[in-house]
Amino acid sequence: MSHHLTAYLKHFNLDPKKIHHLKTPAELIEDSIIQKQGVLADSGALCIDTGKFTGRSPKDRFIVEDDVTRDTVAWNSFNIAFKQENYNQLKEEILDYLRQQNIYIHDGYVCSDENYRLNVRVLAEYPWSALFANNMFLRLEADEVAGFAPQWTVICAPGFLADPAKHGTRQSNFAVVNFTDQAILIGGTGYTGEIKKGIFSVLNYLLPQKLKTLSMHCSANVGKHGDTAVFFGLSGTGKTTLSADPHRNLIGDDEHGWSEEGIFNFEGGCYAKCIDLTEEKEPDIFHAIRHGALLENIRFYPGTRTVNFEDVSVTENTRVSYPLYHIDNMMPGSIAGHPRNIFFLTADAFGVLPPISKLTPGQAMYHFISGYTAKVAGTEAGVTEPQETFSACFGAPFLPLHPTQYASMLGENMKRHKVNVWLINTGWSGGPYGVGSRIRLSNTRAMITAALEGSLANVEYKTHEVFNLAMPVHCPGLDDQKILSPAETWSDPAAYKAKALLLAQSFHRNFQKFANNASEDILSGGPIQV
Repeated sequence: MSHHLTAYLKHFNLDPKKIHHLKTPAELIEDSIIQKQGVLADSGALCIDTGKFTGRSPKDRFIVEDDVTRDTVAWNSFNIAFKQENYNQLKEEILDYLRQQNIYIHDGYVCSDENYRLNVRVLAEYPWSALFANNMFLRLEADEVAGFAPQWTVICAPGFLADPAKHGTRQSNFAVVNFTDQAILIGGTGYTGEIKKGIFSVLNYLLPQKLKTLSMHCSANVGKHGDTAVFFGLSGTGKTTLSADPHRNLIGDDEHGWSEEGIFNFEGGCYAKCIDLTEEKEPDIFHAIRHGALLENIRFYPGTRTVNFEDVSVTENTRVSYPLYHIDNMMPGSIAGHPRNIFFLTADAFGVLPPISKLTPGQAMYHFISGYTAKVAGTEAGVTEPQETFSACFGAPFLPLHPTQYASMLGENMKRHKVNVWLINTGWSGGPYGVGSRIRLSNTRAMITAALEGSLANVEYKTHEVFNLAMPVHCPGLDDQKILSPAETWSDPAAYKAKALLLAQSFHRNFQKFANNASEDILSGGPIQV
């Protein structure tokens, strides 16, 4: 055990005999099985259940309010202030709890560009939480282990339940970020995404302020000629799927920085949705699910160890984490140049937005700040009709600063590097959810390929009558050119116009909170006023 680790354990009064430091994926998988916390699928992946929580709990994510954060964090319904004294007591008690357990310590770092590297140590109650950290954070070289000094610590104890009356939490689960203590406390939930998104929130606070680097909730890949593409989108819109392109090298699937030099990945792995996964539709992700991968909340076909990816009996948010090296065409170093194309992905369940449109700079900023997608019936309790969802910068719950800070940085970068920006609807065509059908993945891929290859540079465009979007009238590779104009796919044009106007009103209502800080160019980028 290194001098650095010994001193760290002594500082927290942790028993070295109960510490499992930097165990290999094989050892963590073995421990999970021995402790009856997981089983192997026939692919070799470890399958676990995360317990009561199968997704993040945004209302239970807090930031300690102190002299560092008081005037910099945009306090709101997901940046919820937490008292320093409550944090101190919570930390003391979660460490007391962990002292009674075996603790799995994983050391790694985030940010593939060495100029922005941040060392992270995870103290985990469960071996599969440490496996997740191994998959998702960048991994140390052998000669880095002994001298490793963590800059941030994540303490993850799913078995520790908070007492709201004593600890100041909302309920028994919590994720508390403390920028002064440089630590994140996670308890009462086994959902591994809390680890990943906790550190993402940290980077979203530090990079724009201290290093003048834009942090982004996006995937990214690069073509054979060095043309980088970035894909923004909320969960379920296709970030991971569309960036996994066999003809392009993957930089990363979810979190990136945009520096003076270009794009770099924050992570060392991918955290992909598994619902309805097939080898045919998503071969890269399908083949990445092998020994070392961690499958969450899935179910097998009866009497087998073969995963039934259509089974949503536990949750629709079934997930897999795997290291980037499970992807054959990963970009070495996970760094690339400035993007030539940016895609905003939305799953429009109303069937209103065109499947592809080219945005002006003003429209790009408007749609980035809006961050629109739509939830469909059945994905959440009580959702029976499509519901519009707006999340600023396509990732509001992870942004401690005001959205306009990220938006202004993106706008400056887009103009400086003359980036093409496209709005891609991966949702419905021919009517809303329940009437129309979802745009086929093969067609979405064809449209994105056409944009990347420059095939849409000289085609004719027409303007959407409500959203003022420039829609190409022809796109190579489509099996149905009619889908390019959404109004033409509806059987009742009047019904389409009415639905488009209703969605436009939702956009305007949502944007009111940003209007005072928006330029005329950005304000003109929205739909027509109704």
